[in-house]
Amino acid sequence: MQTSRSFRPDRVRFPLHLLLALAVVTAGSLLPRSSGAAEVGVTDKQITVGQVAAFSGPAAQLGERLKVGIDAYFKAVNAQGGVHGRQLKLVTRDDGYEPERTKVAVKAALEEDQVFALVGSVGTPTGLAAVPILTDAKVPLVGMFTGAEALRDPPNKYVFHVRASYYQETERMIQHLTGLGLKKIAVFYQNDAYGKAGLEGVERALAKRQLKTVATATVERNSVDVAKSLAAILPSQPEVVVQIGAYKACAAFIKQARAKGYGGQFFNVSFVGSKALADELGEAGVGVVISQVVPFPYTGSTPIVREYHQVMTQAGQKDYDFSSMEGFLTAKVFVEGLRRAGKNLTREGLINALETLKDFDMGGFTVKYGPGGHLGSSYVDVTIIGRGGKFMR
Repeated sequence: MQTSRSFRPDRVRFPLHLLLALAVVTAGSLLPRSSGAAEVGVTDKQITVGQVAAFSGPAAQLGERLKVGIDAYFKAVNAQGGVHGRQLKLVTRDDGYEPERTKVAVKAALEEDQVFALVGSVGTPTGLAAVPILTDAKVPLVGMFTGAEALRDPPNKYVFHVRASYYQETERMIQHLTGLGLKKIAVFYQNDAYGKAGLEGVERALAKRQLKTVATATVERNSVDVAKSLAAILPSQPEVVVQIGAYKACAAFIKQARAKGYGGQFFNVSFVGSKALADELGEAGVGVVISQVVPFPYTGSTPIVREYHQVMTQAGQKDYDFSSMEGFLTAKVFVEGLRRAGKNLTREGLINALETLKDFDMGGFTVKYGPGGHLGSSYVDVTIIGRGGKFMR
């Protein structure tokens, strides 16, 4: 009877070609991932970029016009061969200017649309809803249509602002008003983070001059029910009503205040949506003042405005306005970051590249970034609505 031999793994012999294949597979699994590996939303031919903004509801024109400017610049870049051979594709999601919808839309943009980065968000409450999600996912966002301090301080590694802050806007506004001798100032503001940020800016600017508001009143987001606000503000007989809201509510307040005989002035911050407000008011808009955070888009007095005109015309867009100008500037900053990031594009590479824009002058509009801050521009101007809804500086 033969005695069975014990199993000896070291004595098992494999064909040489199988041993070589196993060695290659094993070695490959131990190697670190190539630094040039494809990033989410990036292929050899395309970069997918997301925009989550209001495309419906009372703030819809803000998102729509921002998109027009972004789209126009992306088309111009694509016509020139794209960025390092990649075409730019913009994918949009509608949040209706409602924070809970923002959370759903941002997650869908990341998980379903597989976007590389986001551009051109709209609003403070919606921005506050979006940023934690983007920060957790380490996804950059360039250009927020808001000047709220809560989205600027403390700085966020993944958020790059293009426009000036509400503090800067309201300071310029109060400086202008008090310079004219106007001191009885009331504030009509949206009852959320955006409105409260604007109110705080006005109050800070007034306090610097030993002044206080004579009255304040609120309106709910996405509402035009201003009756209580009128009742709270008009009896104080303010010389000026500063409005921190979206265009529908602000227009409703102006029209109803005028109907009640109010003869004072109305000042708005840029978020109101200048063209949207002028369109909504019609001839009732004559004399309404709006602070601006982008160059005057109607006359080509600077190189950046002339480029904006050219890009819009090439894209088949005939209407110029402040919001599409802001979208254009946002897209231009974003694309400059892509170019500087190089061929092996990653989200971290884009962030590092944008931080090299320490004094990036686009021809009359400058943004400044660095590892310690992403505040962008400090540009603020003041405009007034004239006859026929035309703007004057």
